[in-house]
Amino acid sequence: MLPFNNEKYLQEQTKHIMERVGASGQRLYLEFGGKLIGDFHAARVLPGFDPNVKMQLLQNLSANADIIICIHAGDIERKKIRADLGITYDNDAMRLIDDLRNRNVNIAGVVITRFNGQPSALEFKRRLEKYGIGVFLHREIAGYPDNFDYIVSENGFGSNPYIPVKQPLVVVTGPGPNSGKMGTCLSQIYHEYRLGNQAHYAKFETFPVWNLPLNHPVNIAYEAATADLQDANALDHFHYDAHGIVSVNYNRDLQAFPLLKSLLTRITGKECPYQSPTDMGVNCIASGIENDDDVSEAARLEIERRYFRIKADYMLGRAEESTFNRIVEIIGKSKVDPEQRDVVVAARKAAEQAAERDKDERGIHCGAAIKLHDGTIITGKNSSLMHAAAAMFLNAAKHLAGIADSQHLLLPDILEAVANFKAGLGSLRQSSLNLSETLVTLVASSNRDKYAQDAIGCMTQFQQCDMHLSHIPSTGDEDGLRRLGINYTYDPVKATKNLFK
Repeated sequence: MLPFNNEKYLQEQTKHIMERVGASGQRLYLEFGGKLIGDFHAARVLPGFDPNVKMQLLQNLSANADIIICIHAGDIERKKIRADLGITYDNDAMRLIDDLRNRNVNIAGVVITRFNGQPSALEFKRRLEKYGIGVFLHREIAGYPDNFDYIVSENGFGSNPYIPVKQPLVVVTGPGPNSGKMGTCLSQIYHEYRLGNQAHYAKFETFPVWNLPLNHPVNIAYEAATADLQDANALDHFHYDAHGIVSVNYNRDLQAFPLLKSLLTRITGKECPYQSPTDMGVNCIASGIENDDDVSEAARLEIERRYFRIKADYMLGRAEESTFNRIVEIIGKSKVDPEQRDVVVAARKAAEQAAERDKDERGIHCGAAIKLHDGTIITGKNSSLMHAAAAMFLNAAKHLAGIADSQHLLLPDILEAVANFKAGLGSLRQSSLNLSETLVTLVASSNRDKYAQDAIGCMTQFQQCDMHLSHIPSTGDEDGLRRLGINYTYDPVKATKNLFK
């Protein structure tokens, strides 16, 4: 039995949201945080969690729900990237729209928030409108969220266009944090009251988990995931004062609660029914946890992975020193030792073995190691033929398919053709195959080779496996690792001495 039960969670979560919708007879605007599609952080810390379970949740609610998608104009303008998929936020929004439409979930509109005339945001608006999608521009409101008199006025929320909705539940979501979801909810509620309707607000966030201990590894893993935002979990003192119940929230929600409560009171003209940020929440994620020990271990492993990603970004100049200092602080609190992670030790040892093998040759020696679901650790080393990640993949595929180590999986004529084509591209000096190229070669070989066919049949078993590389992976390696669904980290060491590759 898996540590996390999707069906149980889905049943409880759907029931709880619909109870909140029906409790007051008012339209509910539900701020829907986290990733709707591909929530791989949740899948890593809650083994068994379906990364797309939130989409199933929306399907369960779709008969009673409209969807509003928010995206921050600044994120479009600076082409902000979703790191786990390697795509921009605007492309992620379009991917989300496609998936919602394919599941017959109604999209009321897309809101570009904090709009200040950004050209890329206007281009994005035009693209969506060509496909019949309603796009609304919400400009940045001066003094938000402190200047109540201005915000709750014709010049504040009143200047935002109202997004027409029909259903009793309106789910407001968007790619990435700080997309303007809460502001959009409040703007809509303001307009509802101007139209003579009543509406209220609730919030759905997967993490931190309000009914797990403050320092539970799952909650600490959330802090690690948001180290760049400097988020910190804390006990919800509002909730304890009001109800005598210990619960967990995070610093930004706790800081924003008095303002949010006052804004809701000002907009509706009624006392806010919520006494705490926890009261606002509708999260039932803890109901799906069936093996806390396994979940805790998975969360500790995720903390270690976050450490390596942030360390690499910091060493490569892509992360601030404050972010690195924050993850070091989190590592100390969680009592884990990332440097002793088994795949880290194995990958570095493989690199040392490659150096010993080629001790008379110049060059960078690389190693890769993966831990399969049966606990076996498989390694690979770079060579003139292929990258370390590619060698590791082929070795692991042989293990999973029960194929002898001595058996080749790539047909020589296809391998030679791919290598020669790559070497002939002119700008590349190395002809060794990266992981993506190796996967293509394996697929081509499978048309004529049974062993290659057997290896391809095992590819789904790589999903959610833990892996480390002793070096920075190439773009082709990263694309292949993402395609296989492998949870990888790496040391911030260049795999080549070239400045450009």
